[in-house]
Amino acid sequence: MSNAKIGFAMKTIRLLLENILPVRQITEAHKKANRYETILASLKVVGLVEPLVVFPQKGQPGKYMLVNGHMRHYAMKELGMTAADCIIANDDEGFTYNARISRLPAIQEHKMISRAVKNGASLERIAAALNISTQGVKASLNLLVGICHEAVELLKDKPIPPKSLRLLKKVTAERQVEIARLMIDANNYHAGYAEGLVLVTHKELQVSPDQPKKKKGMTAESIAKMEQEMVTLESGMKAITENYKENMFTLQTASTYIKALLKNTRVAKYLKAKHAEIATEFQNMAAAETV
Repeated sequence: MSNAKIGFAMKTIRLLLENILPVRQITEAHKKANRYETILASLKVVGLVEPLVVFPQKGQPGKYMLVNGHMRHYAMKELGMTAADCIIANDDEGFTYNARISRLPAIQEHKMISRAVKNGASLERIAAALNISTQGVKASLNLLVGICHEAVELLKDKPIPPKSLRLLKKVTAERQVEIARLMIDANNYHAGYAEGLVLVTHKELQVSPDQPKKKKGMTAESIAKMEQEMVTLESGMKAITENYKENMFTLQTASTYIKALLKNTRVAKYLKAKHAEIATEFQNMAAAETV
């Protein structure tokens, strides 16, 4: 089993800039650099694209040390902004976070660009601020057209690429939700996986059921066989997920009951005297943070 651990929390929180403490200064040379000008332009047009990375400051509740994002932090203060979305680091080593943090999810980027357009920013201005083409901005604006609200809600904070989202448009809303849940259960959002799930979708759940299924390098027979295998796999995954939830509920109930038992002094003394091994196991279960 790998001993690797996640270096940061998976969700963002919003913090006041005054509670974020930088550990290095932004000099005049930094401010004259093209990168800083790009950050300023991006903040003005679309807001903060990449969250700051912070670490709780020891001995100062509510204060956080800035691990990554000093230019963004400085530029936001210069523009009069007061708060920022942040990722909480699990340690204070900042040199690895640029490579390790996940960039803005595609759905969040879509919402950010849509908000900028609604506020009056032109496509050209947004493209310049984000250093992408106007076609890229248009593609992001249209990214969720044809995808149902429930699927979007399920995937809104997931690292799903735009290509996978576009593939969902080939199936009905019901199937979109099924595929979204399958990707979440498997923790796999790659376009290849999404394409496979779309490819094996039954005709009644396809947007264009009369269009023949095609995949480069695969025959119609191979696709049909894969479809049958995926149906079996989906059923198995659903059964595992349902059993897991039921088992976790049972374990949680048992753990709560054991903790209540051990709080009864008479019961605890009896178990220790008559059933020492069981008492030890119960104590270990009660002390565990998770079941």
